[in-house]
Amino acid sequence: MDNHLGGSAMNRRPHRTGTNLSLSPVTRGAHICVIGAGPSGLTTLKNLLALGLTNVVCFDSADAIGGNWVFREDQPSVHQFTHTISSKRLSEFEDYPMPADFPDFPSHCEVRAYLEAYAAHFGLAPFIRLKERIESATRRADGRWSVRIATPREIKEVDFDYLIVCSGHHRVALIPNYPGHFGGEVLHSGAFKQAAPFANKRVLVVGGGNSACDIAFEISRVASRTCISMRRGSYILPKKMFGYPVDRLYASFRWLPQVISRPLFEAVLRMKVGRWRDYGLRAPRARLLEMHPTLNSNVLKALRSGAVVPRVGIARLAENEIEFLDGIVEAFDTVIWATGFRATFPFLDASVVDWNMAECPPLYLKMMHREAANLYFIGFFQPLGCIWRLADHQARIAALQIAGYLNRPADIVARIAREMGTRHRRFDQSTRHAIEVDYHEFRRELLAYIKTARIAPRDLHGSIWDQRGAPHQGSDIGKIVVRRLESSTAHRV
Repeated sequence: MDNHLGGSAMNRRPHRTGTNLSLSPVTRGAHICVIGAGPSGLTTLKNLLALGLTNVVCFDSADAIGGNWVFREDQPSVHQFTHTISSKRLSEFEDYPMPADFPDFPSHCEVRAYLEAYAAHFGLAPFIRLKERIESATRRADGRWSVRIATPREIKEVDFDYLIVCSGHHRVALIPNYPGHFGGEVLHSGAFKQAAPFANKRVLVVGGGNSACDIAFEISRVASRTCISMRRGSYILPKKMFGYPVDRLYASFRWLPQVISRPLFEAVLRMKVGRWRDYGLRAPRARLLEMHPTLNSNVLKALRSGAVVPRVGIARLAENEIEFLDGIVEAFDTVIWATGFRATFPFLDASVVDWNMAECPPLYLKMMHREAANLYFIGFFQPLGCIWRLADHQARIAALQIAGYLNRPADIVARIAREMGTRHRRFDQSTRHAIEVDYHEFRRELLAYIKTARIAPRDLHGSIWDQRGAPHQGSDIGKIVVRRLESSTAHRV
């Protein structure tokens, strides 16, 4: 397998940090705190180093980089069978492509290997502090940040000039309230790791998103009965249509006006999937792409075959039964709440994040705080597509502003108000879409803002933003994948 993934193109030295740009001593010495070493934190670190901003530390409470893509038995993370929802070509960072022989939808082992190789390639490890948790970040009177850090050895406080939050929005399990009490086994999807413990059980999965459908399909292979409860109709799309990843197929329609592209894509979907009632599902109330779609080929097959039985929303809970809104009552051994997460930033004072987390956040471009110019949020959005590339562009904006090459908008309060009131209005107005963005529209907005920077592409020659020498890696990732797969297999045995 190592030879299969191998390739001499990856046998190259990591990029050096910094550029041939000149920064003032004050800017170059700015002390920067990055919170989180998942994909958003890694690309933030890369972009800062690209501009010579090397007085930076990235903290993560975990023992490895990769965020939720690191499989952990005892913490919310990916489960044993997790693969990406977006295809590799629309997931990979633009300056660091995934190997050509990766599958269209890589596994969590492959994603973790890719992120580790990304960090190694860009020389990020010396700037990352693992097993160090941010307990609080308090804004001082002079505007700087006093950060309280818990390490395995001590509690310490360090002052920083800038705070960049990359901690994600999958933090606190969101479990809805229903009348009654269920006395059987209950868990959230974040705690689901593998299907084996549910063998020969009657299991209800609650939710209609990607996690819910993934879990329902996996459990249906071992459970005596598997049901999935959805409050409303959802768009469940196969991951591939006509042999192409569905996100790439949709991207191919983007050049057409929406009044043409959406009906055309809806017609293609009807032709490939058929009628929702043939799966036992209700038709979605909103039009396609007005709500976040679910990408799952397997659950569609399981619904048609009867391996997964659809149910409407829950009316009430009983000791060992669930009553649904259509009057059906059924007994279950286990309920799995695949009902999402609630975004929280427990290390920040409520006066800093003084907004309702169930609504669109008052952040310009989903990243810039209206008052604290030295506070950024990277990756705090949910696209129709993958977060990574868009987070990379956000991180580049933050780095350019800190380095002094890109101005913060003087009318940022007005821009935030305009953004909250008008942008991406086509999405269904629900809590689920509070931080929703259209991948392609949001990418255009971020790139348009980057183009206003006082820096020319030629000035970046020799930096890690110089994409003319973008790698086509193989062997390094291949070795990491082999180790991850062997470790995962040994653990299951």
